[in-house]
Order: sequence, then structure tokens, then C-alpha cells
Amino acid sequence: MLMQNQYNYNRRPKKPIISSLKTDHTHRSFPAGMQPNKLNPSRVKTLLLLLSFLLILYLISYLFPINAPPLSNSIAKAIITRTPISRRHVLFAIASSSKSLPRRQSYIRLWYSPDSTRALAFLDSNVPDNDSSDPTVPRVVISADTSKFPYTDPRGLRSAIRVARVVKEAVDLTDESDGVRWFVFGDDDTVFFVDNLVRALSKYDDNRWFYVGSNSEDYEQNVKYSFNMAFGGAGFAISHSLARVLARVLDSCLIRYPHLYGSDARIFSCLAELGVGLTHEPGFHQLDMRGDLFGMLSAHPLPPLLSLHHLDAVDPIFPNMNRIQALGHLFKAVKVDPARIFQQTVCYDRSRQLTVSIAWGYAIQVYEGNELLPDLLSLQRTFTPWKRGAKVGSHFMFNMKDYPRDPCKRPIVFFLESVISDQTSVWSNYIKHVVGDCVRAHVLENLEQIRVLSQKVELDVEEMESPRRQCCDISPTFNESMTIQIRQCGVHELISMHS
Repeated sequence: MLMQNQYNYNRRPKKPIISSLKTDHTHRSFPAGMQPNKLNPSRVKTLLLLLSFLLILYLISYLFPINAPPLSNSIAKAIITRTPISRRHVLFAIASSSKSLPRRQSYIRLWYSPDSTRALAFLDSNVPDNDSSDPTVPRVVISADTSKFPYTDPRGLRSAIRVARVVKEAVDLTDESDGVRWFVFGDDDTVFFVDNLVRALSKYDDNRWFYVGSNSEDYEQNVKYSFNMAFGGAGFAISHSLARVLARVLDSCLIRYPHLYGSDARIFSCLAELGVGLTHEPGFHQLDMRGDLFGMLSAHPLPPLLSLHHLDAVDPIFPNMNRIQALGHLFKAVKVDPARIFQQTVCYDRSRQLTVSIAWGYAIQVYEGNELLPDLLSLQRTFTPWKRGAKVGSHFMFNMKDYPRDPCKRPIVFFLESVISDQTSVWSNYIKHVVGDCVRAHVLENLEQIRVLSQKVELDVEEMESPRRQCCDISPTFNESMTIQIRQCGVHELISMHS
């Protein structure tokens, strides 16, 4: 109001606009030349215009002070470039070697697309007889020599330093004009789910410093290394603004950590020195476990699947296939509806007392009787710990329940056979997997196939931040084939046998 008072003082008219209100009952005397003026519509209009002008001046001076500094370059840049990210905004840097790359190229081919995916594979030396023109794998980069860096951990390999420097070398091979907004780092046996990863990263402002990843599923591994470190095999992402700062200081930082085991521990330590902590994304899977992953994959959490690691150490995820065949079969569903892959949907057939748990694109389990939803969200212990030995702990970072040893006490399992889609709708078909000669309820004796109808999942940022499980309906009649439709739950709808 200070400016308004100054304005009134400096521009006070010699004759007041309103000198008095003359009525029949009040008479006043005025000095000569100061006779009262009548209040008429013209003068009221003038007064209102003047007051409006003063109010506008005050608001302008308050909201936009003359001496305010201009927007900083970073803020201006954030306003200009804050647009949705696409595959082309993400650069994958894959740590490999001349020995392992020929064996693991099949994993990379599953998720890498030369037309839409930007990726580099960092090796210690050239691969003999390697076809550098092969478009199905990323361009190979030979890492710089790291012999000058100290390394004292007796259990590990010096290559951990080279792998850590992949962060710096990937950044140095790009500049800001390349449009890279996120750098994603992983191993050559890491399978990424690129569209899901792009959607997950779109939640964060890449002009700010973000270090995004997840820790191990194995409790002992986290105790040994860190609960706040992104495990490198699962993959992790660094925003371009942070990556360029980290690249400038990484070499000086690495000298202080010769005692650490892995490259991911070094990156974590250097980011900690920059004051940056881990932003957890549960879709990254280190898979510090061995054996059968069925119990984990059939009860995947609501956040989308981002990566799978250590696939050489686990069984094929589909029966009667090798590892690569099984993963290729999974990617038939991934390419159709990536956001829905492994998403668990549970529905109940109240008339027949059946519980059906769908891990979309993978497997369906049919239970006889009423299985409560919280029990189905717990992972079945079908796998073993990463470390072998009788004295090795078996503690994981999620709720688990025992998997029955007797096959006849387990639910009936149907594995994915095929996926058919049009522009919006998807039909996925699942075939019964018979284990043992078990006696089942009459209603399930002839059931051989389950068909699932769903709509393609298109999640925006708000839905990614607060996802909700979907519901499903079972066909009222079935014999050899059951039909299930997945849909959005009603506002007050409960996922239960009895409402």
C-alpha cells in the first residue's frame, strides 16, 4: 500500500473529487473557491477508474518488482524442456567384456531395438571376429585403461573400476545437444523393459539430481553392502544433470575407494560424496536368488517391471523351454502390453468357490476355495538364496509363504500360450500345466484353457505415482475353457470372495 499512498500524495488534485454529500438536512460552510460538487454518474465512473488503476499498479509492483533478478538458466531451461520423455531420451550403458558379450548377446537382443533404443556396450577389448555392423546389438566401446587406479579388495576383480568408469565414459561420449535426459546402467545379463522404464523415469524432473534404482531382494546382501545402494546388476538410472557433474569428479573419487568390491558400491560412494541419496524404484530386480522364479514373478508388486538380472542363475521361466526361448516367449506379451506384464489381478467365482490369481503375460493359478487377497500377495518360496551353503541365511526383503511340496496341494497352473491384440483390446491365452496325478474338484476336471480379455494399460504420471490393482470377472459358465475379463475396479469395490 506504500506505492498507493505515494501516488495519492504526488497526484492529489487541487479540487477534491468529492467535497461533501449535500442533503436537505445538513448545511456546511466552505471557504471561497471550495464549493461542493455534486456526485453524478460521470464522477462515480472517474473514481472507479482511478481506483482500478491504482490497484493494478499495486499488483504489478508486488508480483513483478522492478529490481527482481531474471530467471536463472537452470529454471528457464526446466520450464522450456519439461516435456514427456521418450525412448530416444534414454541412453543405456551396458557393462560387458570380450568374454561375456558373445554368450549374452541374446539377452540384449530381447530388449534392444536399433530403431528406438540408444545403447552402448563397454568392453575391455575387442571381440575376435565380432561383426561391428550387426544392428541387433548396441555399438561397442572399448573402455579406457584403469591400471593407474588402486584396487585392494582380495575377493573381487579389478574390472570393477573399469565398470564404474562406464558412467563417466558414457557421459563423455555425449553432449547436451544429443538430447539424453537419463543415463541407465546395467550388465550384459540384465534384461530391461524399456517402455516401462521410460514411464517410470517420467515421474522425475531430469533437470534435478536423481539417482534411481533398487537394492537387493536378499536381506544378507543388503546388510553386507548397503540398503541405500542401487545394485548395479538390476540397473540404475542417473539424470543427465547429475551424471554430468558425477563424470567430472568420478576419477578423483575412485582413488578413495580401492577396498570396495563392486562398481555399484563405488558409484554409490561417489554420489554420497555429492550429497545425493537413492530414490527407490521397486521394479528393478537384482534377483539375488537361484532356482525357480515362479513364486516371485506370479506375485509381482503393483509398480511396473523394469528389469531382470542374474538370468543365467535361474531356471527357465516357462516349462519345456531354455532360458532364451522362455524370455522370448515372455516378450511376445511384453511387446503387446508392457505396462501390464506380471501385473497380478485376483478374482473370485462365488458360485463355484474358486479363487483365480492372474500374473498377466505369464501364468494363472486357480485355487479351490476362498484364498484371501493378502495371502496371495505374499511370494511363494520356490527359489533359494543367492549364496549357497547350509549356514547361509534365507531372509528376503518381502513377505513369503511356503510352497507346498505336494503338487496336489498346489493350485492348478496355466502358463501363457499366445497373445492377440487389436488397437485397444488384448486376448491372452493360457494352457494348463499338469504336474502329478491329482484329484481335483469336479468343476475343474475338464478345464484346459483360460482366455483373458483386457485393455492396454496407458498410465499417466499420476497413475504411476498411486497405482491401483484392477478387478476381473469370470465367465458364468465354462467347461474346457474359462473366460476372464480384467477391468477397472469400482470406486467402492472390494477384491474378495464375500462383499
